[in-house]
Amino acid sequence: MSALVAATVSARAPEVLRSVGAVPAHIAGRFREAAGFQQSASGQYFVFDRRSHVVFGVDAEQSSAWEIVHIGGEEGRIIDPTAFAVEPNGTFVVADAPTGRERIQIFTPAGFRIGGFLLPGRLKARVVLDSSVLNGIGSLQYTGTSILMSQPETGALVAEYDLNGGVHRTFGRLRATGHEDDRELHLALNSGIPLVDPTGGFYFVFQTGEPVFRKYDAAGTLVFERRVQGREIDDLVANLPTKWPTRKTADGEVPLVRPTVRTAAVDRDGSLWIAFVVAYTYVFDRDGDKARAVQFRGAGVLSPTSLFFGANDRVLVTPGLYAFARAARAVAPVVPLPVLPRS
Repeated sequence: MSALVAATVSARAPEVLRSVGAVPAHIAGRFREAAGFQQSASGQYFVFDRRSHVVFGVDAEQSSAWEIVHIGGEEGRIIDPTAFAVEPNGTFVVADAPTGRERIQIFTPAGFRIGGFLLPGRLKARVVLDSSVLNGIGSLQYTGTSILMSQPETGALVAEYDLNGGVHRTFGRLRATGHEDDRELHLALNSGIPLVDPTGGFYFVFQTGEPVFRKYDAAGTLVFERRVQGREIDDLVANLPTKWPTRKTADGEVPLVRPTVRTAAVDRDGSLWIAFVVAYTYVFDRDGDKARAVQFRGAGVLSPTSLFFGANDRVLVTPGLYAFARAARAVAPVVPLPVLPRS
């Protein structure tokens, strides 16, 4: 394993990204909790409304919305959903938990179920923020031909499933936590977000404990590992717990572990965006070096719960269903006026 290198943040102030658009209020008002906002290559938007247990479609002009997948525990519907992901061709997957069983379902852009499977065992909530379970199926990523999930209980960071539910492979060594004698805590501190790099390979962002990310090549071999540091998250990291409270579940008492990282995504150039539970997002280039520190502002400062890179170089963000320009806006240099000789 390569050495753990600190990916530090420059001393300059974070760049403020102001929204360049948003879903109109008369459309957005239909949604109770928009936890995902994504777009297919056709231009159609998809909104994952977790509280309503519904996936909505929104036309490219954002003039109308309609239900694509409805609430229900039977196949072809969703109940207690935790995660959602769209492929450019418009097919999408939803992870839910009917009667506590983890389930993945695959849908066409029109909402017809074309596949799915149940995972063995029952949902075990290790990483929770508010009412959202972030581990297990909550970490789901969809490639169009396979599904990636964080499943440290397999002994690896990432499990890749085929679309029939078979485990294609696992990769990524668990990190040392110092809590190996407490299995549930050790696994919670190895939970994270697996991400596909469109330029090749994968990232894995640890979601709990000290913020760290890793880059893997297409074969699942470690390329590099980075510890994330920066003044915007200094207090967050400094106040990470050394002891964790427990909560009672059907499986007994388990540690209550809250995330450090709220969400993450990779843009088309292979840059990694990491949004923390505080209102800052760091952007790292393909070599793992810090490129930017940004703060999203819509009606106010946003702490992103999801990030997606859509058409026209836009970053789609929840909450608020906002769009932001991915690239920094160019600022014309200030040209000094010539000094005229005195007459």
